[in-house]
Amino acid sequence: MSAVLRLRVLWMILLLWAGRVALAAPPNVVVIVVDDLGWADTGAYGSRFHRTPNIDRLARSGTRFTDAYSACTVCSPTRAALLTGKYPARLHLTDWIPGENRTSGKLRPPQWTQRLDPSEPTLARVLKATGYATAIVGKWHLGGTNSLPSAFGFDVNRGGDQRGQPPRYVSPYGLPTLPDGQPGEFLTDREGLEAVSFIEQHRASPFFLYLAHYAVHQPIAGKPDVVARYRANADAKAPQHNAEYGALLESVDDSVGRIVARLAELGLAGNTLVVFTSDNGGLVLGGPRAPTSNRPLRSGKGDCYEGGVRVPLIVRWPGVVKAGVVSRVPVHSIDLYPTVLDAVGVPDLPGHASDGVSLMPVLRGDGPVPDRSLFWHYPHYHGGGATPYGASRSGDWKLIEFYETGRHELFDLASDPGESTDLAAKNPERVAAMAAELDGWRRQVGAQMPVPNPTPESQRGSPATDSPIRRTNSSK
Repeated sequence: MSAVLRLRVLWMILLLWAGRVALAAPPNVVVIVVDDLGWADTGAYGSRFHRTPNIDRLARSGTRFTDAYSACTVCSPTRAALLTGKYPARLHLTDWIPGENRTSGKLRPPQWTQRLDPSEPTLARVLKATGYATAIVGKWHLGGTNSLPSAFGFDVNRGGDQRGQPPRYVSPYGLPTLPDGQPGEFLTDREGLEAVSFIEQHRASPFFLYLAHYAVHQPIAGKPDVVARYRANADAKAPQHNAEYGALLESVDDSVGRIVARLAELGLAGNTLVVFTSDNGGLVLGGPRAPTSNRPLRSGKGDCYEGGVRVPLIVRWPGVVKAGVVSRVPVHSIDLYPTVLDAVGVPDLPGHASDGVSLMPVLRGDGPVPDRSLFWHYPHYHGGGATPYGASRSGDWKLIEFYETGRHELFDLASDPGESTDLAAKNPERVAAMAAELDGWRRQVGAQMPVPNPTPESQRGSPATDSPIRRTNSSK
């Protein structure tokens, strides 16, 4: 779309939206994304070790989804999907930036896009055109230079650049877009304070706040006094027992509580849509010192199984979103974009190929979402365990296709959410039908496929590319 045509379209949206404003005040939108937060990490999702009273309260006051999925098993693709409503495969942004780009496997990854294209419509860009103040606080990780948040409609950027993790969680932070605080200031606290400051400054006008906490990504570190409390209560035999991780997550919970409380104090809670989610499953590498556990789900970040892609999702909007509801509807990162536009009453840009659906019928309690399959495409290797794969969920059935061999696995998630029993051999017709659907979807979105590696042995064992622990603990 040309710049002139885009401007005309945005003016049309603005005029349509202006008419709606005369009838009702447009809602504020707060989207909170916690980095690497596992499905089972909060009390609302079953954790007995992590203390998350504010997140749990948010869940009780809104709708909690049990079967929500990230768009990818790693961060950058999911963040692109959240902001654009498009599958990562359609964007050709299919790995964390800059990715492993391993050259020693049986397959070579495609020439994928290592930044979000500045021409892509985003939630911030569309909402800004309709009069919203827009801000990102925290992690961006969708490119640098010409692909920073300001190129995508964000008025304010506090902390976001090309990096995927902070140098440290204690000031001085080493983040060029976030001035250092007083020595010892904690990054997660600072992000929460920056978010509250933005809300206070724009209380009189609609705002869109994208709070993308760097936590709970590595380097995992909590406040010493909180770590000590968790360490005193940790049981090494329990699934979750990492004191540093628990303390870091509690800081995120404090941030959520601070924001929700300030919205209430300013009289904005009733007209603010709050979304809380994660970008991928929790990190489970590291043996006894693994940050967390996604049990009963299988595996974690960087893998194709449920522990790598099933994530928490909580939505609250008092008086609109049903409170105290637990929804088992399968939903996906791509649904955030159309859901927010539906909630705000803004039409999507003409010609924008949003892949998601609005969840507002489910959230209001007045209807279902259309029957559909959900898809994943990861043509890369990852230290978390993944080899190049594709996957789909249709109803309660999940199919995984491993690109190296063409082998399929099939699971009935209703009876086996831990994916312990592969039913592919017993259900060849279902496998064939789902595999054909997955292949058709790949063609429809223009998914880039990995190609055979002519010299897979030449690079094998290179510590720069092949160490699972090293790569998983890097900046993705």
